[in-house]
Amino acid sequence: TYSEDPMLTAGLAAQYVNGIEGRSQSGSLLAAGGGYLKAVATLKHYAANNTEASRFSGSSNVDQRTLREYYTAQFKLINQQTHPGAMMTALNAVNGTPASANTLLTQTLARQTFGFGGYVTSDCDSIQGITLYQNWRPRGYRRPLNPTEAHAFANATGVDLNCTSSDDPLTAQNLLPAAVGEGIKTTVGTYNEQDLDNSLVRLFTARMRLGEFGPISSEPWVKAARAHVAPGSWVNSDRNHAATETPARLGLARGVADRSIVLLKNAVTRRKDGSAGKLLPLSVPRSGPVSIAVIGTMANQPNMFLGGYSSLQGAAGQANEVSPYQGIKRAIQAVNPAATVDFIPGFTSGSNAASLTSVDPAAVAASANYDDVIVYAGTDHTTAGEYTDRTSLALPGAQAQLINDVASVNPNTIAVMNTVGEVDLSGFAGRVPAMLWSSYNGQLSGDALADVVLGKYDPSGHLPFTWYQTEQQLPPITDYGIRPSASTLGRTYMYFRGLVAYPFGYGLTYTTFHSSSLHLSSPTARANGAVQVSLNVTNTGPVWGQHLVQLYVSGPGAGNGQQPIKRLQGFRQVPVYPGQTRRVSFTVKISDLASFNPRQGRFTVADGRYSVQIAGSAATSDIELGAYLRVAGRLAPEPAVVTAQPSVPGDAARGIQSRVMFPQGATVQPNLTVAMNDDSLYGYEHRPLPRGAIVRLRSDRPRVVTVVRDGTLHTAGPGVATISATVTLNGVSSSGHFVMRVVSQLTGLSVGAKPLPSFYS
Repeated sequence: TYSEDPMLTAGLAAQYVNGIEGRSQSGSLLAAGGGYLKAVATLKHYAANNTEASRFSGSSNVDQRTLREYYTAQFKLINQQTHPGAMMTALNAVNGTPASANTLLTQTLARQTFGFGGYVTSDCDSIQGITLYQNWRPRGYRRPLNPTEAHAFANATGVDLNCTSSDDPLTAQNLLPAAVGEGIKTTVGTYNEQDLDNSLVRLFTARMRLGEFGPISSEPWVKAARAHVAPGSWVNSDRNHAATETPARLGLARGVADRSIVLLKNAVTRRKDGSAGKLLPLSVPRSGPVSIAVIGTMANQPNMFLGGYSSLQGAAGQANEVSPYQGIKRAIQAVNPAATVDFIPGFTSGSNAASLTSVDPAAVAASANYDDVIVYAGTDHTTAGEYTDRTSLALPGAQAQLINDVASVNPNTIAVMNTVGEVDLSGFAGRVPAMLWSSYNGQLSGDALADVVLGKYDPSGHLPFTWYQTEQQLPPITDYGIRPSASTLGRTYMYFRGLVAYPFGYGLTYTTFHSSSLHLSSPTARANGAVQVSLNVTNTGPVWGQHLVQLYVSGPGAGNGQQPIKRLQGFRQVPVYPGQTRRVSFTVKISDLASFNPRQGRFTVADGRYSVQIAGSAATSDIELGAYLRVAGRLAPEPAVVTAQPSVPGDAARGIQSRVMFPQGATVQPNLTVAMNDDSLYGYEHRPLPRGAIVRLRSDRPRVVTVVRDGTLHTAGPGVATISATVTLNGVSSSGHFVMRVVSQLTGLSVGAKPLPSFYS
């Protein structure tokens, strides 16, 4: 879970996609790849997948506004920012319809509205789950679907690939060919061979874009990867001795881990030597006696827990891992070789988080004798993971007690937590002067912790989610509402009405920053417009640091329970030297401030006064600068996504929704759907295109498919052609592409057709 905020989630995930697929930060394929993808990134789980307790049989029931503004928003934004090659459906149902057979999610939203152009895979066994767990009975059926029908529904609604075990007889490969001849009625027509063809086009396109059908050894990404290691060592084998863990990659792992650590607290305290000051960063003298204790079993495990689905390392890979204790000891003794750095488990028994139930009194007593103490606590596979939800925000076992007990005898205690998510700090937060947190941050977690503790790296991490005080503040885990109600306080910084332990966006540094000179390019804006926001950031502290500038916008009705209190609209981490001032700018698109109107089926921008806020977190108390912006005018539709479902006369009567194969000499309707910038849909099976819209079609092979003046297509000769469809409205154009294969003989099709409306050219 990247964040509770769709915009932040999309910003992080889009760059993850770019890295996996070999794209630039703007989403374009890198020249080094020669036009090929490095790999296919798959977004998951689509959509509203949050609970493991009922992962197969549950339904995530949520109103359309929340579905569009929250549970599918990050998927939309990622597709706007880059080009993910695949998406994976969720195991659960959404509003009673299994996600793996959900036309609204896959066809209407992902493809037609968001512009997703890759293939869709099921989560593993989710198609089988339609019958085994969901017991789903679609409209028109008097009984639940059987396995063949479930596969037909999934494929017809746009799921191209079924993830299941190789020895499962109920696979798409075994069931779909037979399903073609059964006349299965789905939510989009009668299941037929053309449904299979559309999936095959998407799947084989992905394989071609990976270079799978060419000489693999000469594919640019493969050549580049193999050039970094000894010949043959790229083969997956422990005998390679972790050869692919190159110095550059290990350096990247350390840098990422550095940036992941959040400084939660760094209060002024009176040290054992009588001096007063902040405990972090630790000041280690270059000579003379100094003693540090690292306490807590989780700080020095022989096999570090790196999070669910992290790679399983052999001995050579484990040799590259640095535990928190190893990292701290190595870094301190590099400064002062005479320093004493001891590890103390802190518990009488136990090796995993759940079993650390008994604090060792001797360890607590010993901790009083050290100059400084780091108590390290964490979660692991015994706390949560796939199939298992957390039932509490408490640190597992007696780890909170250990922190509290040590802090009671040594005022120089630093609490460090490495956990699956937020944890309850109430048992010790008031006693400990310094606290650090990160989620699982990789194999060099110990080096990164040492970098921050000793001040080699100024902490720059910020919380990507709200830390609630207790789980009692939250509705049941199966409640997917986020707005407050008569019985709930709501969820996320956008709606939560209760008191929090730490707000979304929170994070301290070792230096201080001052924001000033906020400027808006205009005090007013139209719904289709944008405003430039700029400000100065000055480092007023003693050391170099990175300031996370957070821009929030609060709109009309903010905080009334139906409208968000505020929404993140921009963020930028700015490195600044002591005394330096830097100018920071953002562009805020007014359309991004829209809310979904279920009655109108589109996003709308409310007229009125908006508050633009520069803040250190989502908390009202952390607002640094503010200005008002007045917005007026309706969001005028502009083409954003163009898709097609080409067909020939008679297809509708046969239940064929879209085809790839066409007979020579046929007239083809392109059946275009246009999604506007407000997510409204026009064209085929939707409202007519607005007045003034212009549609242009182009064939890359006119000898195969020609464009007719009435807006239809004519299949001229055998072969394959790519058709480009461009829609222009209000001076804005958007294009889509689809493939047609023409064969000389294809029986059972009429070749006549009625002309399309005059807006085609």
